[in-house]
Amino acid sequence: MGTGPVVRNAERDEVMAICRFGEEHVRAHYAPLIGEEAAAKQVRMWWHETNIGGAVARGAVVVADDGGHLAGVGQRGLHGDDHVIYKLYVHPRHRGGGLGVRLLDALIGQLPEGAERVYIEHFAANERAGAFYEREGFTVDRIEPSSTGDPALGVVWRVRELR
Repeated sequence: MGTGPVVRNAERDEVMAICRFGEEHVRAHYAPLIGEEAAAKQVRMWWHETNIGGAVARGAVVVADDGGHLAGVGQRGLHGDDHVIYKLYVHPRHRGGGLGVRLLDALIGQLPEGAERVYIEHFAANERAGAFYEREGFTVDRIEPSSTGDPALGVVWRVRELR
């Protein structure tokens, strides 16, 4: 084997490990981009047992399993009628090896037959994510300014046509 992490649907007993992954990596990734307080708020809002547990139960979370360790997490959901990828994180040790693309493909592969497009959103300050999504065929749809007035906290919505 030795082909690196296996991308698969998250299982019920992994909810707490996924929450810990968010606590450890998402916060560290975002703090230099959007500030410690905003980064901590992201983890509190989106990486807790209720949110992750519900998404796992709906079959909307994929993980990259590296021999029992999480190497990445992806989560999809709905925004109105639109399909959205809300989380796509790769452990820093595993970046640059195509794992993000594999997580993305797994999430898109779960979309219902006939889905015409998928959206993804990221903070304006997260230029690395923006460049990755651009390479993967996502174009900017709109930018929602932050209520704080901080341009770094603006949310960039990107879309990729699936047909």
